[in-house]
Amino acid sequence: MKKLAFACIFAAGAAFAQGTPAPEGAAVYFVGLEDGATVQSPVRINFGLSGMGVAPAEVEREGTGHHHLFINRAPFGEGEFGAEELELAIPNDENHRHFGGGQTEVMLDLPPGEHTLQLVLGDAGHVPHDPPIVSSVITIIVE
Repeated sequence: MKKLAFACIFAAGAAFAQGTPAPEGAAVYFVGLEDGATVQSPVRINFGLSGMGVAPAEVEREGTGHHHLFINRAPFGEGEFGAEELELAIPNDENHRHFGGGQTEVMLDLPPGEHTLQLVLGDAGHVPHDPPIVSSVITIIVE
C-alpha cells in the first residue's frame, strides 16, 4: 500500500513538473502586427519563432514547441494561476487558443474594441518551456 501511495504522489508531482528546457535565445513574437494597431475583423495573426522549430502537440522533438495565443487576459505568469503557470498545461478556452497542429497563423474573429494578445510556446504536453518562451503583450483595436 505504501508503494502505491508513493507511486501516486510521484505521478502527481511529475504531472506538474516544469516544461521542456528551452534553447538559449529562443524567442516568439508577432509578425506584421504591432502594439497599438487598428485592425478589421477577422484579424490575421502570424506567429514568429526564432531559435527553435515548430512541432505538433504530443510530438517530443528537441528544440521544438507549438504556439498558444493568450487573448484578453493577464500577461503570462500573472494570470489566474500566477507563477504556477510555469508548471501547468496551458488551458484550452476562449482566452487560451491552442495551435497544436503546428500552425503558425490564424484568422481570428474579434468583436470591435480593444484586445490584448500574447504568444506562449508550449512543449508536447502544452506546458510552457523552462524558461518560458513568451512574446510581449500587445494591444490591438478592432474597428
